[in-house]
Amino acid sequence: MARVKIERVRHTVRAGVIGLFAVSGVAHLVRPRVFYSLMPPRLPSRDLVIYASGAAELVCAVGLLTRQPWAPKASAALLVAVWPGNLEYATRVTRKRGIRSKAAIIGWARMPLQVPMVWAVLADQSQVGGVVPALGVSERGSGDNVVSAAP
Repeated sequence: MARVKIERVRHTVRAGVIGLFAVSGVAHLVRPRVFYSLMPPRLPSRDLVIYASGAAELVCAVGLLTRQPWAPKASAALLVAVWPGNLEYATRVTRKRGIRSKAAIIGWARMPLQVPMVWAVLADQSQVGGVVPALGVSERGSGDNVVSAAP
């Protein structure tokens, strides 16, 4: 029973990661300036880094959704790679607005949230090419619920 609940949580978190990657990826490409506050000011080519990370998020979202074998590790690596940007944002807004500001609370609250996200995508490696329960999709399904697992 507990195993079923953990699996359900993992699949739900994984589906959330897919959605967050998709929305965030599009936002990176459409409104890159929104992400300037996540970037260290000394970093050269901020726009290039923002566009590249947005493209990477979209690629990982599609990879996770279509159960590509590279997607879990690539997604985990991406989540770890953007962690310093989240730390940069949290420390910057804390200095500017104070620890009790809404922006600082959100900034610090999202730091530990990446841990279950990494867990969910990595734990799902055994399911590559199988069923996507959180989305109700199966490769072996019928009708409109078929997902291609072509490389």
